[in-house]
Amino acid sequence: MSWFLPFVLRVRTRPWLPAGIVKIEAKNTEVLAKLYQEFQAGKIRFLIAFRHPEVEDPLSMLYLLSRIVPKVAREKGISLQYPVHSHFMYERGMTLWAGNWLGWLFSLVGGVPVRRGRRVDRNAIQMARDLFANAKMPIAIAPEGGTNGHSGIVSPLEPGVAQLGFWCMEDLQKANRKETVFIIPIGIKYSYVNPPWENIDGLLSKLEADSGLPVAEISQTGNKQEELLYQRILHLAAYLITEMEDFYRRFYHRDLPAITPAINSEEAAKTNEVLITRLHRLMDTALQITEQYFHVQPQGNFIDRCRRLEEAGWNYIYRDDIADINSLPPLKRGLADWVAEEADLRMQHMRIAESFVAVTANYIQEKPTADRFAETTLLMFDMLSRIKDSTLPGRPRLGLKQSMIIVGEPISVTERWEISQGNKQAARKGVSDLTKDLQMALEELIQD
Repeated sequence: MSWFLPFVLRVRTRPWLPAGIVKIEAKNTEVLAKLYQEFQAGKIRFLIAFRHPEVEDPLSMLYLLSRIVPKVAREKGISLQYPVHSHFMYERGMTLWAGNWLGWLFSLVGGVPVRRGRRVDRNAIQMARDLFANAKMPIAIAPEGGTNGHSGIVSPLEPGVAQLGFWCMEDLQKANRKETVFIIPIGIKYSYVNPPWENIDGLLSKLEADSGLPVAEISQTGNKQEELLYQRILHLAAYLITEMEDFYRRFYHRDLPAITPAINSEEAAKTNEVLITRLHRLMDTALQITEQYFHVQPQGNFIDRCRRLEEAGWNYIYRDDIADINSLPPLKRGLADWVAEEADLRMQHMRIAESFVAVTANYIQEKPTADRFAETTLLMFDMLSRIKDSTLPGRPRLGLKQSMIIVGEPISVTERWEISQGNKQAARKGVSDLTKDLQMALEELIQD
């Protein structure tokens, strides 16, 4: 894996391969090298909690551990045992759409599959817990639970990482072991080597054409390329939202009152907020439709709801109650296919909502960089692609990319665990506080 890594990072022959990562750099890597040295000496246990903005993240992390950390260790005279690697958790959906070969490969390189959704995957949790406390390597987990397509926004974290830290302390105490337990936050950011303004413009033109969008009268005030592109993105976003509102209003009988467009400068300044309000209402509508079909109660934020629906849909498509699909008589096979096809269609509503869970009103305005323009345009590409075809095609390559990995300062779980001892309420608060602090640490790491 380490030997093939540079080649894999540069090519894109399948939708799930990265879009030409030609450079990976890291900051504060010496901290991680020293932690590995202490881990291998039996002094500490630690979990790597890394940001998960894109599908490229696992490869970036593998490059960090297999190439950058050993190099820095040699330069700093830090003695390490090789290979420098980690176990990791991955969502079982990856093997469903990529194929069983990926699960076979992940099992060889330290992967632990987990099923997210309404039911707790106790086997996966127990395995991760055992690895955290006893394995010869640390374990790496993305606490966001999934990608959000934004290098500059951290999605709300799931509490599992903090809980695993507390469980590790419990397991060490029971075994009368004295290792100190840490969680290591790691930020990951992507940027284009050269700002791909021309390619962004071309992709935006294609999206406008695919949408059947009438030629827009875009204001030429300022004549800045960024301003013109931003107006086009807003116009396309408003058009897509309007079309989807009409779709759900007409064919799913949803009550989505029209919102009057801005008519003066003061209201126009709030266009972004109005669009986000409409987008969130649309996402909620899409999720409600899927939840009603699968009889799933709407609980938690948009991300939580998407994860629960994903698991419910896969249970309809990949049937655990059927031992051998090929042994079914034609009637039962036909009904099973019918259920799977309809479940797949219902899940597309959820997928559309899932694409926009991290979108905010001022993401581009805060920093009108080519990277943020590209991220937003690609999210709209994902949406249109899902509507045109349930099989999401590979994203277009807008340009060669580079990755920056920032190693944060270790967060002591041991100190927090000792403070939280006493009762269940204190323990729950300890997990909650640790999750909040980890969120803040990850957010700070990706600030420019």
